Amino acid sequence: MKRGKNYIESAKLIEAGKTYEVADALALVLETAKAKFDETIEIHARLGVDPRHADQQVRGVVVLPNGTGRSVRVLAIVKADKIDIAKAAGADFVGSEEMVQKIQTENWFDYDVIVTTPDMMGQVGRLGKVLGPKGLMPSPKSGTVAMDVDKAIKEIKAGKVEYRVDKQAIVHCIIGKKSFGVEKLTENYNTLLDALIKAKPTSAKGTYLKSIYVTSTMGPSVRVTTKVSQ
Repeated sequence: MKRGKNYIESAKLIEAGKTYEVADALALVLETAKAKFDETIEIHARLGVDPRHADQQVRGVVVLPNGTGRSVRVLAIVKADKIDIAKAAGADFVGSEEMVQKIQTENWFDYDVIVTTPDMMGQVGRLGKVLGPKGLMPSPKSGTVAMDVDKAIKEIKAGKVEYRVDKQAIVHCIIGKKSFGVEKLTENYNTLLDALIKAKPTSAKGTYLKSIYVTSTMGPSVRVTTKVSQ
């Protein structure tokens, strides 16, 4: 892959083969994030699990203490008695059966997350074929199917992120923006890492945290030490 001048110059600041302490790694990521926009900062963690086995799936949600820096548009599909609650909690779009129909007939996707209640899943479930491929299908595991829609919506707005291991046993997750600075990014990083460690499957053997990298949208990745209690 051909790299731009800024990327090549930034990569020279990172010592090949070295692992850095979290704060040092994030400081390097910020120094090498040279795009003209507020770059997103991400973590990429390779885990010692085999995702082909159901008992070695790693998936969950966590509320980052400093949020993600992203404005998340929430669609709440709820029964009439919860519409005002969802609006008060900050949902951007709220409705019942008419929202399901709008998605079906108009291919409407102007939202980032759908929150619904168990008693609406009979209708929302029919949207699986269109929502699933886009990663928009609500589920209890991600906290987007819940009776307490007030709490669910507020947590999403506050910076709740979902993490899950992919087919290569890697978790990719946002931890904030360049503008956050090292301290806030470190707090978010540690919160996410604690969640990943707690989510370790009991059937996983050997080293759990194989490698961890942090990177910005346009910059090179920096390897972080995995010397934590496992």
